[in-house]
Amino acid sequence: MLSKVVIANRGEIALRILRACRELGIRTVAVHSTADRDLMHVRLADESVCIGPPPANQSYLSIPAIISAAEITDAVAIHPGYGFLAENADFAEQVEKSGFIFIGPRPDNIRQMGDKVSAIKTMKALGIPCVPGSDGFVGEEGDEAATLHMAREIGYPIIVKAAGGGGGRGMRVVHTESHLMNAIAMTRTEALAAFNNDKVYMEKYLENPRHIEIQVLADGQGRAIHLGERDCSMQRRHQKVIEEAPAPGITPEQRAAIGERCAAACRNMQYRGAGTFEFLYENGEFYFIEMNTRVQVEHPVTEMITGIDIVREQLRIAAGEPFTLTQDDVHIRGHAIECRINAEDPRSFMPCPGTITHFHAPGGPGIRVDSHIYSSYKVPPHYDSLIAKIIAHGDNRDIALARMRIALDETVVDGIKTTLPLHQDIMRGTSFQRGMVNIHYLEKWLNQ
Repeated sequence: MLSKVVIANRGEIALRILRACRELGIRTVAVHSTADRDLMHVRLADESVCIGPPPANQSYLSIPAIISAAEITDAVAIHPGYGFLAENADFAEQVEKSGFIFIGPRPDNIRQMGDKVSAIKTMKALGIPCVPGSDGFVGEEGDEAATLHMAREIGYPIIVKAAGGGGGRGMRVVHTESHLMNAIAMTRTEALAAFNNDKVYMEKYLENPRHIEIQVLADGQGRAIHLGERDCSMQRRHQKVIEEAPAPGITPEQRAAIGERCAAACRNMQYRGAGTFEFLYENGEFYFIEMNTRVQVEHPVTEMITGIDIVREQLRIAAGEPFTLTQDDVHIRGHAIECRINAEDPRSFMPCPGTITHFHAPGGPGIRVDSHIYSSYKVPPHYDSLIAKIIAHGDNRDIALARMRIALDETVVDGIKTTLPLHQDIMRGTSFQRGMVNIHYLEKWLNQ
């Protein structure tokens, strides 16, 4: 097993990784910015290293600083969590070249899946169904006629996407040909600023799809399994708000079919670690959109229904431990729902950093809370506003919903505004209670 791991992240995921390491007897090193010296995982880690000032590009995105922290503490591996450098192939490559273990996929897999066009081409070749779209990048100088012709063949409406995008940024929906080239130009400008990559591509814009994703685990040596699906359709501006597993309305036969395709793709790629295949689902059909080569924010709902600790498995795989799980070991039990609680105004969604004067976490049967906050903790203005994830599990969806409503009502976060009231309203809404809402539901509901 690994002797010491650097946790190259912050917040709830850093604390989640620390707990998994402790369970396995692995010593931990917390890296942190000057704004995060009071984070809970920093207090609990065996060692901590300050890697820079608050701006992420001078701390959590600083590859030399993180690798230096591993060197001076004699760590053997680095876990990137999610966000920041988790899907940065150059970072993974530098970690391995420096003699450390990267707890995640190989750099070539990250690079392959990080470019959305490359990922789609790879998935098509491996038999994964994809959304109809351009076979390559569009918008280059001189190819306007070819781009317009391709768009006509795909059929409007079309969505223009940044090849290196993520987090809901770098996307524009185009309904008419007259707006296409301008939308491409604007998306390229936004993509260059956000991702340092102005490549864009086009896909058919599905009108009322759901967002369904498949969780996979693979050992990098040809063994891979899937852990079922999650429904992440409750979104605002392409950002997930609520997730649940299993997805309402997906049959065991559908789960087995699409899940085995994803596992087979992992075996073919010699994929290593945890990953997620994301699909749009409409009229009984799955359409691949991207693969996330890391642990997901919403991984707890899958853990709750399968009993498999995904972060623990990441650590075991990275350590070269035998991958003993088989598909027959994966059993779906009950239903789980996760609410992401953000330090934001529940109506305007403007970030609301500040001091939490009082925090009370909910409890009871089937309730799990992943959070790094505590009373007197100061939420900094420099990073993502996620402060807690509340997960409810029950024998069926109705029980999970009832437990989530109770848990949300029990939760107390004083001193700052949070999205708790939004989640309380959603959980009591008849549409969500019926299940199978599409990715546009929340935006429409908020605009009523």
